[in-house]
Amino acid sequence: MKIKRTIKIFFVGAFVLSVSTGNFFAQSQHQLTSKKQVEKNEIHYRTIKADGLNVFYRESGPKDAPVVLLLHGFPTSSFMYRNLIPILSTKYHVIAPDMPGFGFTDSPDTSKYNYTFESLTKTMQAFIGELGLKRFAVYIFDYGAPVGLRLALANPEKITGIISQNGNAYEEGMSQGWNGLKEYWKHRTPEKKEEIIRPVMSLKTTKWQYETGVSDLSLIEPETYTLDQHFLDRPGMADKQMDLMADYESNIKLYPAFHAYFRKHQPMLLAVWGNKDPYFIPPGAEAFKRDLPHATVKLYDTGHFALETHLKEISTDILEFLAKLPK
Repeated sequence: MKIKRTIKIFFVGAFVLSVSTGNFFAQSQHQLTSKKQVEKNEIHYRTIKADGLNVFYRESGPKDAPVVLLLHGFPTSSFMYRNLIPILSTKYHVIAPDMPGFGFTDSPDTSKYNYTFESLTKTMQAFIGELGLKRFAVYIFDYGAPVGLRLALANPEKITGIISQNGNAYEEGMSQGWNGLKEYWKHRTPEKKEEIIRPVMSLKTTKWQYETGVSDLSLIEPETYTLDQHFLDRPGMADKQMDLMADYESNIKLYPAFHAYFRKHQPMLLAVWGNKDPYFIPPGAEAFKRDLPHATVKLYDTGHFALETHLKEISTDILEFLAKLPK
């Protein structure tokens, strides 16, 4: 009886040890996998001198992977890509700069820097040059669209593909919300500038841009519009942004050149569009097909900042698109 009891205790002990050891190794393996995943998706926050400015940018992903350049819009910064970057960087080298006058990039006085879209493009051209980017896909959103498309005009050989997220290039994509600015372009007086453009710099308008067209407002992080407004409220910043907004007309004048670029080079293009954007409406997304018959257009039931509410859907479509691009 004593021998049987000893054997029983031995087997029970061995079983417990086996289970414990298995759990230990499983837990260790899980921890190693999790650590590897975290390291793989790590975002680095860097600054580089370009065009005489300190340009801040977020970077993540393998350095030898295909590059994806993310260009933000108004009034935000590369912060808008904080959730998209870790998803894309599992397979791609992702770079998201803050343009001059936005985020953490230098914002010189208007006497030292012209706040025009041509100037932003010049700085971004210097930025990609300093980083030595040879080929890249470009994600264009809002103000990032005219900058990104100017880069494409100047460097068609570098562009592997274009992702346009409410990044307009056609007049039919502009809503009636632009009527006030169009009126200013006809009568460029200081009084009109103050009357029409100054109110856009307010917290009320910034928050409105995030919330309009969104059915579930609980998905909008308050940090988004709060941080944007923090940067807008810096001394002299509103005047710089007013100059830039006043210059938006220059982008519309370049639309024919953008269309010619599309027709000649036929870049692969994915349009991912919030269909309730108060500024850039769905006809602007569909219009890409006129010059790019093979363009893919995806509409989502949301507003201007579509990533805030539809990150999963949009990132899935982007990854599927990127997988088809030339290296």
